[in-house]
Amino acid sequence: MKWTRATHHLAELAEKCGELPASFFRFQVVELWVFGELLDVPRDVDVIEVALVTDLPVDEVPWMTEPVGAEHWANSTRLSRNPFEARWRSKDAPVWNHRIERPALVWSAADGVSEEALVAVSDGTGELVRTAAPSEEDLRKRVEDEFEVSLRALRRANQDYTDRRWSPGKLTPHSDALWRTTTGYLDLLDVVGKSQL
Repeated sequence: MKWTRATHHLAELAEKCGELPASFFRFQVVELWVFGELLDVPRDVDVIEVALVTDLPVDEVPWMTEPVGAEHWANSTRLSRNPFEARWRSKDAPVWNHRIERPALVWSAADGVSEEALVAVSDGTGELVRTAAPSEEDLRKRVEDEFEVSLRALRRANQDYTDRRWSPGKLTPHSDALWRTTTGYLDLLDVVGKSQL
């Protein structure tokens, strides 16, 4: 996708974040961050990587999972119909980690759309609005914290799937949740394993 199209989609999503009624969803998105290729120099990109920070507690938003109601939120904002790769996060922990490197805040419930960030991204000067890189120690601690959350979530998702495995009704929501949780856990396991070598 062309750079201008990607930045247009990002600006549209930032506007939509501020337009949604507060009581319409089980949770609220309180911040929208962009990371990845869109913070680099202008070129064609495959996907727009964003982090959506919710008002949910950390244990309800483990790495690479979607909170209950995320699909509805994504449909309401057209996130699901555009080339976004969204990572859901909790307001109770840093947005950054080993994959979300030096993100830039483009919208918050407190301050609205950050025109400065959107202009910088559009101009290819996203470096100017990115957060500072964490220290190696801070990053290691962050990954360990996420790993613990992910392991607890994996145990819950596995038990939930096991409890519903032979019950009537659709199993897909539970198997999808288990798949997402497992994917996040394995991603973190690889990073934790490397740091212990």
